[in-house]
Amino acid sequence: MLQRLYVKNLALIDEIEVELKDGLNILTGETGAGKSIILGSVNLALGARYSKDMLRKGAEYGFVELNFQIENAKQLHRLKELDVYPEDGMVVLSRRLMEGRSVSRINGETVTMTLLKEVASVLIDIHGQHEHQSLLYKKNHLAIVDAFAKDEISELKKKITENYREYRSWMKELEEADQDEASRAKELSFLQFETEEIEKAELREGEDVELETAYRFIVNSKKLADGAAEAYAFTSQEEGNASESLSRAIRALGEIRDYDDTVQGLFDQLSEIDSLLNDFNRDLSEYRDSCECSEEELYETEQRLNEINHLKLKYGSQISDILSYYDEQQEKIKKLEDYENYIRSLNENCQKAKEKMEKTAGKLSEIRRKQAKMLEKSIGESLKELNFADVKFEIQFRTLDACTPAGMDEVEFMISMNPGQPVRPLTNVASGGELSRIMLAIKTVLADKDDTETLIFDEIDVGISGRTAQKVSEKMALIGRNHQVICITHLAQIAAMADHHFMIEKTVGNLDTTTGIHELTEEESVEELARILGGAKITDAVRENAKEMKTLARQMKA
Repeated sequence: MLQRLYVKNLALIDEIEVELKDGLNILTGETGAGKSIILGSVNLALGARYSKDMLRKGAEYGFVELNFQIENAKQLHRLKELDVYPEDGMVVLSRRLMEGRSVSRINGETVTMTLLKEVASVLIDIHGQHEHQSLLYKKNHLAIVDAFAKDEISELKKKITENYREYRSWMKELEEADQDEASRAKELSFLQFETEEIEKAELREGEDVELETAYRFIVNSKKLADGAAEAYAFTSQEEGNASESLSRAIRALGEIRDYDDTVQGLFDQLSEIDSLLNDFNRDLSEYRDSCECSEEELYETEQRLNEINHLKLKYGSQISDILSYYDEQQEKIKKLEDYENYIRSLNENCQKAKEKMEKTAGKLSEIRRKQAKMLEKSIGESLKELNFADVKFEIQFRTLDACTPAGMDEVEFMISMNPGQPVRPLTNVASGGELSRIMLAIKTVLADKDDTETLIFDEIDVGISGRTAQKVSEKMALIGRNHQVICITHLAQIAAMADHHFMIEKTVGNLDTTTGIHELTEEESVEELARILGGAKITDAVRENAKEMKTLARQMKA
């Protein structure tokens, strides 16, 4: 669950910190107090779009941090799959917002926005003010069915995506291969020219590296020869050279070595050095001679390098790339030379891939339809609990003419809200307030199937009042028994159901305006309910009404 929310330097918020609890957390406050800013801050921490005008005036940065206590085993497993591990049972999501950029972290480690959003989807589900409008689009209906059936269809959805990708790959190759005879002849001629050019070069792996080394040696051979000759002169040719001096030293020690064992050791060392110097001089002489390169060698090396570099410009930056390109072109030549069999093979592969894809789509559709029946029943029951007394809800399927990455199903929600009336498309029947309740019913059903512990509802009470508002409040309390629910509301009926009631209020002073939040005591909660009920003037009768609402709410939840 979401245990702690910390916000600094965002819009009207200077700095707030709030500890949230289990069950139903209700947030209320005057219009314009900053309720949307609180929810907006949560959204920012979860990866929502950010602009610099969201920062508090004069602030260099904004900061939001959410602390989640993780106890659900399925959540722990899904986080592990994302390579996220709770520390002492906690996962901390934070986002630092600066002008033009932001930095997101999970447990202090910088992460990508993609990972942040994936982790957020495991931990929390937010129902925004206008989310119910997504029900107006049929494509979202299939997504709701799939969310309900995810445990049963997740592997099939992966498989249908892979099948579709394979089918499209074969189809693309078939489309690209579809040429008239003249085009094929032209392409075949061009491919043969390219492969012959590569064949004639008789390339060898690593040859370019060897040639570049040889070319560098040949170009610098005179400098190398001169340097070697000069060194050779100092060691064995010029008067007083190292070899001659070493021989004199050996003779000198040879005359006295019989008088002291220490001198014998020195004599042996010097003799070994003399031997090494002789070997060195011989190697140096051979190297000096090898540095003699002809103009013909330079020309041949240059020509071969130019030939290879020319091929690199056309077919690949490395010899291995050129040889791979050659193999690919040879394969294309084989196909064009045996075009009829090639096309026949492609058609067969396309047909096999299509059949495999449609078979997977059929299995997926079968499970979807079974799960949709259960979802249909659950949503219908939930709608009746939300004061849709005579509602009839159906999920209708239509098989598409062609398979898509999601299968061959088109789903549409159908509803009738009056006895004797046939079901009609949801988009044509429901008003804004009704859509809001229908979405609440769907969220309730999905919450029972989902592993998400924390649900946030932003003004779920849009367009409702009276008995319907009471039914919605009872539904919110029901969800709060198994989930942490955070709800922003304007309705006293919903606020009365709070397990924990928080007040959001705006403070003006010292030429500055700030938004704050704090948890209310039982008495303060009654006073806030009275404000919601009574408007500008709060009478004793209104307060008694507020107390009665709290008492009835406690009894209902008992």
